[in-house]
Amino acid sequence: MASNPDRGLSHRGVLHEYAPRLVAFEFTADVNKSNSLIFVGGLTDGFCTVPYVSKLAEALEPTKWSLFTILLSSSYNGFGVSSLDKDVEEIGHCVRYIRDLKASRQPGAPAKNAKIVVMGHSTGSQDVLHYIHSANPLPKPEFDIGLEHIVRPELDGAIMQAPVSDREAVLAIMKAAANPNEVRGAFNELVNSAKTLPWTKDGKDTILPMNLTAQLGLPGDAPLSARRFLSLTSPESPANPTQDDLFSSDLSDKRHQETFGAVGSRGILQSKLLVLYSGSDEYCPAWVDKEKLMSRWKQALEAGGASWAEQSGIVPGASHNIRDEGQDDLTKRVLSYLQSI
Repeated sequence: MASNPDRGLSHRGVLHEYAPRLVAFEFTADVNKSNSLIFVGGLTDGFCTVPYVSKLAEALEPTKWSLFTILLSSSYNGFGVSSLDKDVEEIGHCVRYIRDLKASRQPGAPAKNAKIVVMGHSTGSQDVLHYIHSANPLPKPEFDIGLEHIVRPELDGAIMQAPVSDREAVLAIMKAAANPNEVRGAFNELVNSAKTLPWTKDGKDTILPMNLTAQLGLPGDAPLSARRFLSLTSPESPANPTQDDLFSSDLSDKRHQETFGAVGSRGILQSKLLVLYSGSDEYCPAWVDKEKLMSRWKQALEAGGASWAEQSGIVPGASHNIRDEGQDDLTKRVLSYLQSI
């Protein structure tokens, strides 16, 4: 790893094309490592956008694990015209690619010797939970954006970091706005437009006015479809939560049974789930009781027959993407978890 004060860091590793037009970068100088940690970022993330990733990769250097950071169709500004369904299918392709890659590098080694864990940050945590709890293969939705309905490979582990509700983050922005009535008006206009025409008659996405979506704290330079807007903001929650509304604090026990509680019976996750919530997450509203919320997730997960990792918990002082404080704590928890599976 080298640095330049004007351009940031450069990293040694291997760029892999795991599917057509989709790539993952492996941080390692040793291509013969048997185990793999796949990192999935959140909304607008891509390569090198989450501060702790390169430091985590560096901490893994003395181990049998290498870290892959993955680009999805939804990376950077692509999230607004994608979905969790599409994300998890692409992650599934990456998992299968890495399993085949590791097998080719170590011919004759038992398949169980090569472990793969997927770690999601922010909305990437929604990808992780969606991957391990949803039907496998995915059912055909009303609006299909090119899904292949593949059978997703099993995972040896799963990590969710900063699993904050997008819906509650938007609600908090509206409440704290200097002109709350104007922002609420923009939100209502977007909801009405999105519900009126979620997609066109010929099966194309409807893109919402970007000057209005920007008022809700969403990236003003990213196209956002009516379909994904309704999923992220879930205006009928908590009674009728959408696909993206997995982590809101007001969701019912029934909803948790359908998501966290379905992990065990789905059988995709082969070990424990590690959940790491940032103690000073700027996107988590003040009204959210993090300890209570995580306790409810743990209860639902274990009631469904899956296991909660003992390394789970709140990372004290950590921001949403753990820019500085909390990086050592995060690294210790992740390394301990990887050693335990």
